[in-house]
Amino acid sequence: MGSATIQEVRAAIASGKATATAIAEEHYARIATEDGPSGKGINSFLALSRDRALEQAAKIDAMAAKGDALPPLAGVPVGIKDVLTMKGSPATAGSLILKGYMPPYDATAVTRMEAAGAVLLGKLNCDEFAMGSSNENSAYGPVHNPRALDRVPGGSSGGSAAAVAAGFAVASLGSDTGGSIRQPAAFCGVVGVLPTYGRVSRYGLIAFASSLDRVGPFATNVRDAATMLGVLAGQDAKDATSSDRPVGDYVGALAKPVKGLRIGVPAEYFGEGLDAEIRAAIERALDGLREAGCEVKTIALPHTKYAIPTYYVIATAEASANLSRFDGVRFGFRAGAGTQTLSEMYRETRDQGFGAEVKRRILLGTYVLSAGYYDAYYRKAQQVRTLLTRDFLAAFAEVDAIVAPITPTPPWKLGEKTADPLQMYLEDIYSVAASLAGICAMSVPCGETASGLPIGVQIMGRHFNEETMLRVGLAIETA
Repeated sequence: MGSATIQEVRAAIASGKATATAIAEEHYARIATEDGPSGKGINSFLALSRDRALEQAAKIDAMAAKGDALPPLAGVPVGIKDVLTMKGSPATAGSLILKGYMPPYDATAVTRMEAAGAVLLGKLNCDEFAMGSSNENSAYGPVHNPRALDRVPGGSSGGSAAAVAAGFAVASLGSDTGGSIRQPAAFCGVVGVLPTYGRVSRYGLIAFASSLDRVGPFATNVRDAATMLGVLAGQDAKDATSSDRPVGDYVGALAKPVKGLRIGVPAEYFGEGLDAEIRAAIERALDGLREAGCEVKTIALPHTKYAIPTYYVIATAEASANLSRFDGVRFGFRAGAGTQTLSEMYRETRDQGFGAEVKRRILLGTYVLSAGYYDAYYRKAQQVRTLLTRDFLAAFAEVDAIVAPITPTPPWKLGEKTADPLQMYLEDIYSVAASLAGICAMSVPCGETASGLPIGVQIMGRHFNEETMLRVGLAIETA
């Protein structure tokens, strides 16, 4: 069951050709031989939840033996990004400050996965507190791209994308604050979905920036991603920001043809700095949509150039507030030796526990929220965020979906950009606008560079219109 789809796993278990237990053991064997330093050294998993996984697999096998109807993710091996809490497994968020922290509860996304029959293999590596575009900011070592081991897998959900691309899991969960699902999906050649803000519960997600953070799935194909989204979506009483809007039939929507759909292509996303091979691959994807009967037209998103500075003001401001809870008192790491006072203990805990990138963002966020600077930076960024959102609302009055690049370049080499944070931030140029606007978006593979590196295309949909976005994604995948 190496690179099986969700449907193939369910069908094999239902027919008796395979058991959920055997499939789980097969994936654990692959992780053991390939993920660690003695294998390919991909480093996608931080912790395995073997007992919990095999207990769940045994339940699925018992259902299959009795001939009971199987749930939608029955026996499907799934990995969980280490920013989501999972009872009985560590939740480090890729940081030393949470080393050894064992949460006493499951995130809602984790609960829903398991209730749908998924076998939860363990926790996946990520940039510390989901801050990064390359998965090199993890306190537990970088993740290597399975498609090119000397390259980054993208971030912050690099472990989630790499695990699916390497066949360690059939699907996985990640989180996306400014591109952290879509960019790694593009770099690893898998499908990644950013649902509309409020579509999937954030309960149990270790917060980076609360008005931007979203939980979403990775899979090898659009249909599997739609199946995962159908399980995850829906209101949750534990998350006040989750929407009570009805959940669509995401898999059923894939049967509808895309003929007649209006596709917008934002001129601002195809300017200077876009890699020529990525441009050509997206042009081919657009040609495929034209052949499928779509009307493709150029649109304007005029405030796009302000998206990066706006994002890095709002996200860091919210991060500085959210990360103030990590103080060495209530959970995780505490610096004890040599500290005499409470303030010394706080300072030493944070100095030793947080990595350089997290400290940089806390400092920046604290500055933009400080007296005398709040109006000049934070309030202004919120006003520009409104303008960016209006750009998308105006565009969606004319088109049904927007197709654009997700990354300006293919995956770069490990270590290539770590010395220049600004260069790293600019890699988010095509992803942060959708995050700020709260719309849904996804990354779908659309080709490779001449050297065999994956290329992804971004599809954006209006708020709560994941069905249309997924239909366009399937049309590109099929073409």
